Amino acid sequence: MPNISNIFTLKSFKFPMYSSSYYPFHFCFLLIISSTCLAQTNFHPKTLFLAVKQDPSTLQYITQIHQRTPLVPVKLAVHIGSENLWVDCETGFKSSTYKPARCDSRQCNLARSTACGDCNTENTTRPGCNNNACYNIVSNPAMNTFFSGGEIAEDVLTIQSINGSIPGPESRGPVVTVSNFIFSCSPSYFTQNLGKNVKGMIGFGQQSPVSFVTQLASAFKFSRQFAICLSSSTQQNGIIFIGHRPYIFALGFDASRDLIYTPIITYPNFFLINRGSPEYYIQVTSITINEKTLALNKTLLSLDENEENGTKISTAVPYTVLEPSIYNVVSKAFISEMPKDVKTVPAVQPFKTCFDSTYVGMSRLGYNAPKIDLVLHKPNVRWTITGANSLVKVSDRVVCLAFVERNQTFGQAIVIGGFQMHDNLVEFDLARRRVGFSNSLYFHQTTCSNQFYTMGN
Repeated sequence: MPNISNIFTLKSFKFPMYSSSYYPFHFCFLLIISSTCLAQTNFHPKTLFLAVKQDPSTLQYITQIHQRTPLVPVKLAVHIGSENLWVDCETGFKSSTYKPARCDSRQCNLARSTACGDCNTENTTRPGCNNNACYNIVSNPAMNTFFSGGEIAEDVLTIQSINGSIPGPESRGPVVTVSNFIFSCSPSYFTQNLGKNVKGMIGFGQQSPVSFVTQLASAFKFSRQFAICLSSSTQQNGIIFIGHRPYIFALGFDASRDLIYTPIITYPNFFLINRGSPEYYIQVTSITINEKTLALNKTLLSLDENEENGTKISTAVPYTVLEPSIYNVVSKAFISEMPKDVKTVPAVQPFKTCFDSTYVGMSRLGYNAPKIDLVLHKPNVRWTITGANSLVKVSDRVVCLAFVERNQTFGQAIVIGGFQMHDNLVEFDLARRRVGFSNSLYFHQTTCSNQFYTMGN
């Protein structure tokens, strides 16, 4: 990774830059982010949406926005715990409405600039390389790193709205426009390990003034919340709702009716000055399998002063990651609760616990498997994981426990990944600081792809 001094000449510098994971900042949310981020339309939607689909090769969750002038479709990986939207501005970026943020401007402050200066990599300026510009941090979990020289800029962005609450072909509302959406630029190399033709990432992080949801909520004056519903099929779209309820699926089912809530843990990370973490942490107090409470090291279940241990929800990992001692307890208990005629078989990477599927039955909730409950802040508040989200098919005769063991000595004890969110609706209510979850939509005989909004995307 190049040194930041090779990218631009510094005029100001707010804090050091690091080369592994980054530590974001606390902020007090502004009701109106910036007059430059107002929607250029008389129509003020209550709800917007994005189609989202899993890339079969990388297992990343991909969506598409339209940006720039003239508008072009841009594929982005979804990272709910990231601060901002960033794109590759080095290759093929053309726009007559691109505006770099100037040093000490409102845009720089909102995007929490880390440095300001002149680009010195070439003689002519271009998007991502301008003089008197400010820069911030962009992250790419697929590279397990970050880049601290992302030029902050504004450009046109459009997104589809929802028309009322009646399901059907007419449920799509008009496309709406934000004329000066704040985002960050990266060099092309920073898109390594992303899916085919994916040009960046879209961040929904809490405590960020320039996250995707915060900017849209400010532009259209609705509550800061979004709900993500990931399809279990790589061939069908799931959906991200942004803004107000309801969340209507086929046959008129409203997935917001039965949500169970747990608080979002706000983490004021002090590693850098005055900046809170954008990740979504929740409290898991215990785990049960078939109603039997597992003997876990409880100290691992609480987020500590180094932003380690505890539990977070992340679309950046395809399968839930467990700290090794927790994984071992969960795996042994799961094997013990499986029917006696179901035999274990050799591991299939990245999984360690696998079964011969010949005698594993099926039901409307997926594979017949022991019920796993993540017990949250109260004993009766539980994220229930049934066979559809606990076992994954890896070959014709093999299924595996869809959890992986953490291979690092640090990090969260539990990271709830995408597979466990398949066909569950998970709402992130930033205004009320809570996460709501539906548990499997199979209980309601529907799925995340069984809605009309994302047809044709």
